[in-house]
Amino acid sequence: MRHQAKWLLAIVILLFLAPAQAHHGWVGGETIEIEGTITAVRLGNPHGELTLEVNGESWTVEVGQPWRNERAGLEESDLAEGVELRVSGEHSGERLLKAEQLWIDGEHYVLYPGRI
Repeated sequence: MRHQAKWLLAIVILLFLAPAQAHHGWVGGETIEIEGTITAVRLGNPHGELTLEVNGESWTVEVGQPWRNERAGLEESDLAEGVELRVSGEHSGERLLKAEQLWIDGEHYVLYPGRI
């Protein structure tokens, strides 16, 4: 009976970890690049989110956690309303992009070095 309980516990743990990995990890989506103007910002954990106006459509762009953005050389003022940027990353759904790298005023910032 004790052996069965260990297997049951292992299965339950895996079931809870799978959705977290799918949400926070990459799931093999297409890498795309978009360019637009930031219209809304929410920075913080588990990751920051920008609303980007791209050709008349609003896109949600997930950027890194505060420490990851800082490590890439970004300051909070770089990700503010009105800033124009180009961003490359994984297209993760309808008008949703997980940013891997971005460009602001010709400066290049890499959020996830292992992904590019």
